[in-house]
Amino acid sequence: MAGRVTAVSRNETYAFSKPNRESITLLAGLGVEGDVHAGETIRHQFRMTYEPDLPNLRQVHLMHEELFDELALKGFDVSAGQLGENITTRGVDLLGLPTGALLHLGEQAVVEVTGLRNPCAKINDFRAGLLGQIFALDPDSGEFTFKSGVMAVVRHGGPVRPHDPVRVELPPPPHHPLERV
Repeated sequence: MAGRVTAVSRNETYAFSKPNRESITLLAGLGVEGDVHAGETIRHQFRMTYEPDLPNLRQVHLMHEELFDELALKGFDVSAGQLGENITTRGVDLLGLPTGALLHLGEQAVVEVTGLRNPCAKINDFRAGLLGQIFALDPDSGEFTFKSGVMAVVRHGGPVRPHDPVRVELPPPPHHPLERV
C-alpha cells in the first residue's frame, strides 16, 4: 500500500488536541499556517521558557494512523488530531525513517524529518494509562521506543489534504536513527 495522508489538524491556541481540518497549508521554514507551534524558533510551551532562541525542529508533528489501530486493541479510543499531531498518515513507517528523510506530501509540500516526538505526561490526562502504551522499553537494549510520531521542519510549502499521497525520499547514507527532539 502506498503512503497517504489520512487527516490534517491545526490549532491556533495551546491545547493538547488539534481539530481536524479539510486542509492545512505548510509554510517553508515555519510550519503549519495558523498553528500555535509554527515559527522559526521553538514554540513548545514548556521549552520556550528556558530555550526560547533554539531553532524550531518541531514545526510539524506527523503520526501514523496504525498507532490508533494498535491502541484500540488495548482499549484506547484515539483518533486523528487528538494526540496533537498536524498530519496523520497511513502506510508510511514514520518511526523507521532516518533523520533527514524527506516526506513529499501531496503535489507541493515537503517536510524534513528531524526526530521523534517526546511523549509528555499530558497524554495520561487525555486518557488515563495511555502514556504507558505510547512508549515501550526494549528488554534487550534497555532503550525506550517512542511511538508518538515524528517531528519535521517544512522545506517546501504547500497545501496538504486528506488522501494526498506521501512519498519518502531517503537521505544519502549513512543513515542515522531518529532521536527525540
